[in-house]
Amino acid sequence: MELKLVLESLLFAAQKPLSLMELRDILNRAAQEENAIEPVRALLKLDLDRILEGLKLLEEDHRVAQRSYRLVCVAGAWQFVNEPDYGPWLRAFLGVKIRPSRLSQPALETLAIVAYRQPITRAEMEQIRGVAVDGVLSSLVERGLIEQTGRAEVIGRPMQYGTTATFLEYFGLAELEGLPDASELRRIPVHRPESLLTVDPGLATAPESPKLEEASPETLALALDGPLSDEAVPSESRLEEPVSPAADISGGA
Repeated sequence: MELKLVLESLLFAAQKPLSLMELRDILNRAAQEENAIEPVRALLKLDLDRILEGLKLLEEDHRVAQRSYRLVCVAGAWQFVNEPDYGPWLRAFLGVKIRPSRLSQPALETLAIVAYRQPITRAEMEQIRGVAVDGVLSSLVERGLIEQTGRAEVIGRPMQYGTTATFLEYFGLAELEGLPDASELRRIPVHRPESLLTVDPGLATAPESPKLEEASPETLALALDGPLSDEAVPSESRLEEPVSPAADISGGA
């Protein structure tokens, strides 16, 4: 029994995306059943690399077959999604899910900074942008796109921020390595003073000098404003909600 076909059956029936660990746990539970047959027991304690290899083969099979759906990995979890060309019929059948409001330009710029320079403090974001980011930062945290990841090892111990799994889902990325190149953003220096001026240790602010070079909004948003941006990609070309292949080709659930 081919591993890729076993994985296909699991993803076909899944109500949510499944990670490599979840897939391995399912295979192990099936193999440990008292009445499990030999082909099922053979898939006990597989390496994650073997499962990933099976998923890659399955992904290629569906790509070559040019079906109305495909297999994708988003935020480290695998799922079947419909091809964008078939979106109009599926929206008419399933209805249109209300999407969150699009990110503003300041929010997109700040999110790009966090994505490429994480973990990063609020003061460091402000050094790069040249403006206060309090409101934008709160909005991004509230939307679940960034989160607190710890405290910087400097005086005052300011909070550091990084992106979340929701960030990867929002932009359709399997992992952070899938971000487009933004070498200019990575080259912008960030001054980390020995002592941070602060009123509240959790909200430290860097000294006003030395003043660093400020990057233009166009540069900061470049990384996320493009093929991965809500504003740049028509809704029909973004990933639809996970749809079971049966719903795509036979109307079943």
